[in-house]
Amino acid sequence: MAHFELKAGATSRAISHRTVEEVWFVLSGRGEMWRRQGQREEVVPLKAGVCLTIPVGTHFQFRASSTEPVAAVGVTMPPWPGKEEAVLVSGLWQATEL
Repeated sequence: MAHFELKAGATSRAISHRTVEEVWFVLSGRGEMWRRQGQREEVVPLKAGVCLTIPVGTHFQFRASSTEPVAAVGVTMPPWPGKEEAVLVSGLWQATEL
């Protein structure tokens, strides 16, 4: 399990996971999550109380609103195996965070 926060106006890099699934629960703030799995693609609004899943192999990226950060907790299943798990992919938005 991890707790993370993305500052207002920031955008994550787009990645996919090799072997783990994730469940996210948004604690505070506002933002958006882009997910693409095969032909299915969507942008989900993020706000406190939203829970979403990221299945293995899904391309995803998230960003905070321009006026407030977004904070969430994420759980991986199975446990995070190491730094080689995340693979950079092309995203919907220009990343501001490395």
